[in-house]
Amino acid sequence: MTSLVNCLAICAIFVWVPALGKPVENSEWIELSYPFNGETIYWPTVMSFHHSLVFENYTADGYYFALYNIGASEHGGTHIDAPRHFAAGKWTTDQIPLDHLIGPAIKIDLSSKADKNADYEMTPSDLQEWEEKHGVIPDNVILLVFFGWGKYWPKKKTYLGTDLKNTSLLHFPGIHPNASRWLVKNRKVKMVGIDTPSMDFGQSKMFQTHQILYAENIPGLENVAHMDKLPTKCFTVYAAPMFISGGSGGPCRVFARLDENCSTSAVVRFQNDIVFLTVMICLVFGFL
Repeated sequence: MTSLVNCLAICAIFVWVPALGKPVENSEWIELSYPFNGETIYWPTVMSFHHSLVFENYTADGYYFALYNIGASEHGGTHIDAPRHFAAGKWTTDQIPLDHLIGPAIKIDLSSKADKNADYEMTPSDLQEWEEKHGVIPDNVILLVFFGWGKYWPKKKTYLGTDLKNTSLLHFPGIHPNASRWLVKNRKVKMVGIDTPSMDFGQSKMFQTHQILYAENIPGLENVAHMDKLPTKCFTVYAAPMFISGGSGGPCRVFARLDENCSTSAVVRFQNDIVFLTVMICLVFGFL
């Protein structure tokens, strides 16, 4: 009988102690945007972000009041590329359907390859290798390509490959046109995001990946932050771009929420296995 009581006590410990690996409510949300400020990285040839003071003080009537002016190119920092950016007649920023800005997402991790080659381009083989490990890319997902490039933000020289206004000196990874063709032909993704300045790699001259994806009304997210905090799948991405009428893109707040049914970590699954095993031990040996 003592053995049974001891076993049940062990079971109770495993059942009632809070799940060690279960994320707290705040940790279920992942910020995927860089803040806009004086360090925000833009394409070398466009206007950078400006934030100028109009008024910040107490008024003559005694209440506090603050107001600033802002200005920038559509394409810099964490932002969206509307299909119109490279495809005539396709969606402008304000025309992108809301259901294309929110959805289940997956992450393709190519950081080890980008570490060895700053000009690396994702290939169809990379996508096929991902599918061999994780299953077929589902329809209507947001596909994020992770090169680990966020570790260089906001150091312009390493992030862009140059701190000069000379696009021929740009070096960073991107998506090979063949991978884009493979995606639009074989899969049905509704948006693509990347943690570099551009869908195409830095040395691209024709921006073919932009052309291929946007011709199919597949918007792009560029300079997506903190992808290293995301799992491979089982999360939802939300993109909230500035609602610019007729825009080719715009600043965008991007964030993710880990799916509750998938956010259980390996630690929790292991703990559940231990609970089951302990119960079985109790049942088998408890009456001995």
